[in-house]
This record gives sequence, structure tokens and C-alpha cells, in this order.
Amino acid sequence: METFLVFTIVGLSLAAIYAVISSGLVLTYATTGIFNFAHGAIGMLAAFTYWQLRFDWGWPAPIALGIVLLVLAPGFGLLLERVVMRGLVGTSEATKLVVSISLLVGTIGLANLIWEPGNSRPNSKFFDGERIDLGVTSITYHQAITIVTAVVVALGLRFLLYRTRIGVSMRANVDDRSLTLLNGARPDRIALLSWAVGCSLAAVGGILIAPSLSLESASLSLLIVNAYAAAIFGRLRSLPLTFVGAMVIGLTEGYLAAYLPSNQYLAAFRSAAAAIILFLVLLALPNPRLRTRSHLREFFPAPSTSGMAMLAGGVVVAAVVMVTTLDTSSLITYGQIFPLAIVALSLVPLVGYAGQISLAQLSFAGVGAIAAAHHGQGGSPLGIVLAVVFAAAVGGLVALPVLRLSGIYLALATAAFAVALDRWIFNLPDFDVGPVHISLFELGSTSIDPLSVFGYEFNSRESQVVLSAVAFAAVALVVAAVRRSPFGRALVAMRDSEAACATFGLNLMWPRLAVFMLSAGIAGLGGALYGMQLGTVAPERFNLITGLPLFMLVVVGGAGLVGAALFAGFSLYGLIPLTSALGPLLAKINTVTPGLTGIGLGRNPSGVLPIIQRRLAPLRADTPALLAMVGAMAVAYALRLADVIANWPFVLLVAAAYLVASEGARRRAASDGPAPDRGEAPEDLDWVGVTVPWRAAHLARIDEALALEDLDLDHPPPVGAAASRVAAVTAGREPAPPVEGGGARA
Repeated sequence: METFLVFTIVGLSLAAIYAVISSGLVLTYATTGIFNFAHGAIGMLAAFTYWQLRFDWGWPAPIALGIVLLVLAPGFGLLLERVVMRGLVGTSEATKLVVSISLLVGTIGLANLIWEPGNSRPNSKFFDGERIDLGVTSITYHQAITIVTAVVVALGLRFLLYRTRIGVSMRANVDDRSLTLLNGARPDRIALLSWAVGCSLAAVGGILIAPSLSLESASLSLLIVNAYAAAIFGRLRSLPLTFVGAMVIGLTEGYLAAYLPSNQYLAAFRSAAAAIILFLVLLALPNPRLRTRSHLREFFPAPSTSGMAMLAGGVVVAAVVMVTTLDTSSLITYGQIFPLAIVALSLVPLVGYAGQISLAQLSFAGVGAIAAAHHGQGGSPLGIVLAVVFAAAVGGLVALPVLRLSGIYLALATAAFAVALDRWIFNLPDFDVGPVHISLFELGSTSIDPLSVFGYEFNSRESQVVLSAVAFAAVALVVAAVRRSPFGRALVAMRDSEAACATFGLNLMWPRLAVFMLSAGIAGLGGALYGMQLGTVAPERFNLITGLPLFMLVVVGGAGLVGAALFAGFSLYGLIPLTSALGPLLAKINTVTPGLTGIGLGRNPSGVLPIIQRRLAPLRADTPALLAMVGAMAVAYALRLADVIANWPFVLLVAAAYLVASEGARRRAASDGPAPDRGEAPEDLDWVGVTVPWRAAHLARIDEALALEDLDLDHPPPVGAAASRVAAVTAGREPAPPVEGGGARA
């Protein structure tokens, strides 16, 4: 009985912390529509700041608490809303999610930049060592303060939302934002207050839980997963149900700590329990409404055949240049670009085409690595094949129960799956399921043999890098072909409006299941090639935190563009290691850089690649400048192969060749004067009036696209003939009128 009471108090203490954190999460989501993945990281940052003031500088606890909770935390919330979150109006769920994930990554990087990881930071509880006697048991002052704080927060939020004018406005904003605006409320002011209160609550939770854990940025930030589960109990809207959810999770963790049997299969189960509860609660949610058409600012045109051929060829050429100029240690570092770019490529059909969000792609890559390790002994190609098959099968198993979810609920379900895998499943010893023996990472790490095809063994760094590059090029062509296929058009239609697709009779389940399996299979291939390059892999390579920057940079590059995968792989495993090698200061700055790139996404939701493409347009149209640039790069490469110059001069010469050719092409284009058909792709017509003002040239392009100049109004064609022509074009029996710049429109 005493054990039960002791761990009930432990559970209630945990529940109180989860309730405080999750209530802030619900408050910001319900009033602004933005799910803040960085909520736990903000609490982590507050815990570090409190430790700095209270224990490192020796300030009195009330002053340190006042500064953190009443000044810094709400000020950070106000700054966040005003600078970052306000620009997300009119963007997709994926873009909003990426901005908050970027904030999470940037906040962890900022904490590691200020407080060096690995150092011991003693942090004591409030009134440490003192207890309150309850008769049958006792409770520490810290636990009592935590529980009382949760009660005060609950009463305070109740008073704010039901007894104050701004609280009523906040609830009205949740019910109907447009109607609230018509009645004179100010949503911007409501959002400011919500973010300030939400960040303060995150700070309270971070300070209360930090003494029970080590003061470490990543583990503290991931506590938010437990708060997610509590918030989902209230469907991200109901604060009372959120507190109930926190009680369930806190007590479950407390009783698991007391009564979970000592078993090597259950040793890590407690740490994954909250994620499993989150997954189960999401499955129990009622069916959400189908998404209708919304006016999103993102726009991703279909890839052209010539552009994809250039991309695939360029990747293979870049790999050949790498293996002929870099030494072995550099190839170990930069060789990861291509296999992890394949993992990033798996997000393009899923997120970019279908509008579905998955945060578990690196977990699927881990499944592929395991399959290659245990079925590819001796370099058997069967390991690669089964890596794709097993990962696709696991993707299908995950997709089936969560197919009806979308948006943030789908993201949370996949995040819970990833956390359960890397905290529990990947750390299991070998086990049997009936006649099937299952071996994972063998309680540590597992080795993967290099691939062998027709007697040729890819056992050198150089051959593995070229193999990964060729695989990326091939998969990129497949993904581009999917976009142009009927299946790809169905995915894009589903992304634009699920309700419209259902109205036209499209069964949404099969496209969703198919794209999930396709995406997981591609990630499994990337994981297998990644494991072959490393030689030995461990579960830490495939956890949720490691996969978040990859997801973030794909969306930053432009989630619907194949090149975004290469952009993500090159940024994370090429550009950052390259600049970090220039000095420790740049290495520290690079810990924050990925987060900063994503935070700016709200101002340009289509990503970085469309901007780069517009900058490259004059060079692509100027054949002499293009040939001169290629010739200069070839000369620099020849000098490098002859050992006349080293790697850094080679890189600088290549960069100089591009800059000179690009500037020359831009000047030549400017000297030729404006042309009515220069500068914007025909697809940009969809956004004229939204992103750029109307001009006469746009009207001319529309007339041309609709073939209005061929229309004789004095002698119109018979209605039946016109209808037959439209039907023929729609069915694909006749080509649609050509549109300048590629493609055709029916």
C-alpha cells in the first residue's frame, strides 16, 4: 500500500508538470491555429536560464523565477508571434509545422551554443530534502509545489477565459475567427497574449521538471511528446480534458515505474509509454472533416523532362568529381549526402504531392538498414530489395490505422511511432513471432556488408558514393514520373481539396496508402545505402530528433520539388560540415543555422528552390555564357586532377566561374531590354494578382494559353463539336492547346 501511495504522488507530480506544459500548448494552438513543436524547447531554454541565474550566478530564487517567468518567457513569446508566427497566415499545415520544428532545432542549437553540452550542472529542487508528513506517507515540498502550481494554473486559466474580456475574445476567436473580427475583436492582440502566456507556462514546466532530469537540451525538449499526448486528450481545444489526459499519463508513468516487471524486453517500455498512449488516443479520435479547398500560397509546378535529366546527370557528375578529388576521410563525411538525400526524396511524393505529413521517415530508413544488415550478408542484392519491401510494408502498417488523420494529427501519430521505435522497439533483443525469428540492432549496433553485384563489390568509399548518387538519380526520375502520372495528379488533387476528390468519386484511402508505402520504401532504400556507407549502424542514427532537420530542409527547399531533397542532403551533410571545418566559431553558428533557415519560411512558403531557379533563368537562357561556365569548370577540374591546384582553389575557381557567368548573363539580358515573355513561367499566371500585380503581358499570355486568337466570334464552332473537342482533350485522345514554356492545359 505504501508503495502504491508513494508512486501515486510521483505520478500526480508528473501529471501536474504535463498539465502545465500541455495547457500552454493548447492555448496557443486553439487561438492561433499553430501547433508549437518548440513548446518543450522553450521550457528547456527557461530551465537553463533559471539554472544560470539561480545556481551559477547565485541569485535568490524569487528574483530568478520572476525574471524568467514574468519577463524573459512572455517577452520571448511576444517576439515569436510578432516576428515569426504572424507571417504564417495562409500557409499549409506542413509549412506551419516546419517553422515550429525549425524553432525547436534552432532553440536546441542556441542552448548548446550558450551552455556547452557534456558539462555537469547541479540543479536542486525547491526546499530540497524537506518533506510534508501526510500520515500514511509523505510528500516532498517540490512535489507539493508542483501540484499546487498546476491547480493555480487551472484556476487562473479558467478565470482568464471566462471572467475577462480578452478571455472571452480568445474563446470567440476559437469558435469563429471571422465573426469575431466582424464584432470588433483584434485577433493579432489575442495571438500576442496567447503566445506570451503559452511561453510562460512552458517555462514553468521546464523549471519544475529540470531537477528530476539531467540538464540536457535534447532530452528536456523531447518531454513535449508527453505533453502532446495530454493535449490530444482534449483534442487540442479543451483545457479540462487536457488536464485529465495529463493525469492519465502521469499516473501511468508512476505506476509503470513501480510495478513494471524487470524484463529485458520491457526495460525501455516506460520511456515510450507516453508516445504509445499518444498513438492510441489519436486512433480513437472521431473522424475529422475532409479538407476543403483553401487558398494556399505554396505553388510547385510539375518537373520537366529536360530539367530532371539535367538534375540526374548533374548528380552523377558531382559524385564522380567528389570521388576523384576528395580523400577517404572527406568521403566519409560528404558521402552521406546522397543516401540521406534519398531519404529526403521520400518526403517529396508524400508531403509535396499528397500534402500528408510524416515525421517517421528516418525510422523507415532504420527498418531498411536492419533488413540490409540481416539479409544482405556477403553483399547479396536481396538485402537492398528486402530493405525496400520491409520498409514499405511497415509504412503500410503505420498508414492503415492513421489514414483518416491529416494535418497535425497525422504528424503527431507518425512522431509517436518514431519515438516508440527509437526508445523501445529498436532496443529490443532478438525475439520470435511464431516461426519467424526477428533480429534488430542486437542491443547495440549491427554491421552491414557492402553490396556486391555480378561479382563487383562496392567495398570502397568511392564506389559506394557513386552507387548512392546513381541510386538517387534513378529514384529522382521515378518520383518525377509519378508526379506526371495519373496517380500523381490524383495526389495533387487530394492535396488541394479532399472534399472535392470525394465528391468526384475518388476513394482517398488507396492513394494515401500507396503514397505512404512508396515513401517508406524509398526511405528504406536510403537507409540501406546509408548503413552500407557507415559499415555499422545503431538506433541513435535513426531517431526522431535526427530526422527533424531533414524534414525541415525538404520543406524549406520546396516540398513539391525533387531538387528539394538534394538541397536538404547537401545543406545538412555537405555545406554545414564544409563551413564547420573553417573554424570553431562557424561550427557553433552552424548548430543554429538549420533552425534559422526554417523560421524564415513563413515569408516565402514555396521554398528556396523557386528563388534559385529565377536567379538561374538568365544563365539557362544564355547559351554562350553557359558553355563558357562549363568550359571554365572543366579546366579547373583538369587542373585539380593534375594536382596543379588543391581542393580549396578548385572550389573557389568553380564558384568564380558560376558567379562570373551568371552576372554576365544577367547583364546581357538586361541590355536586351524587357521582353513580354521573359521572366515568369506560364504557371505563374495562377498567382498573378496574388504574388505580383497584373500587367498587360499577363493578359496576352492568358489569351495565348486559351487560344482566343484562333476564335472567330462571327462564325463560332457548333456546340457539339466544341464539346467533343473538350471531351477528347480531357480523355487524353487529343493534345491540349500548347502553353509556352512547357506542359499543356486542358
